[in-house]
Amino acid sequence: MNWDLLATYVARAVALLTAIPVHESAHAWASDKLGDPTAKRYGRLSLNPLRHFDFLGALCMIFVGFGWAKPVPIAAATNFRHPCRDMALSAAAGPASNLLLAFLCMIFYKLVYYLAPGTQGWIFVSAVLFQMVWTNITLAVFNLMPVPPLDGSRIATVFLPRGAYFGLMRYERYIMVGLFAVLMLGWLDTPLRVATNFVWNLLVSATGFIEAILRAVL
Repeated sequence: MNWDLLATYVARAVALLTAIPVHESAHAWASDKLGDPTAKRYGRLSLNPLRHFDFLGALCMIFVGFGWAKPVPIAAATNFRHPCRDMALSAAAGPASNLLLAFLCMIFYKLVYYLAPGTQGWIFVSAVLFQMVWTNITLAVFNLMPVPPLDGSRIATVFLPRGAYFGLMRYERYIMVGLFAVLMLGWLDTPLRVATNFVWNLLVSATGFIEAILRAVL
């Protein structure tokens, strides 16, 4: 049995049940705190995966490595006091939640790697945690791309003229199809891999205290 491949699929399934609900509920939580309770009223301020489930996005998450959930409803124009700024903040909450999960998974990954016995079961757990870190980083990096309908395009509202942004949003569905085609062709593999490796190395450094603690106590 290919344990690494199995660990990859298990980690992606776990990410589907954890990372994506956390990502989407973070959007809902941020928008609610910024004055828009729309997502909360629709039940999206929840860690229940079924509240956010999109069938095609879930299949892509498990078998391709990236995916999506149902969009979180936000009434920026009517409820946000500063629509552009608050939309950017609520959009940034999603990738930020994935980076936080990646940080926590990195801590557990290091603890298992250094402390667990080298049995097949623990090696598998270590591989799953490794993939969990990687998957959460990938979700964050992917969603930060400044391309509609990804979160990065909402964050870009701070930097784009209002008319230009809303003009771009009219073509959101077509841009999404184009983005999907580009991803399938592999044209973004290298830049996404470079960005993901950069974030991985940052998390390795940020969790360096694990090694320091273990050297001190062992």
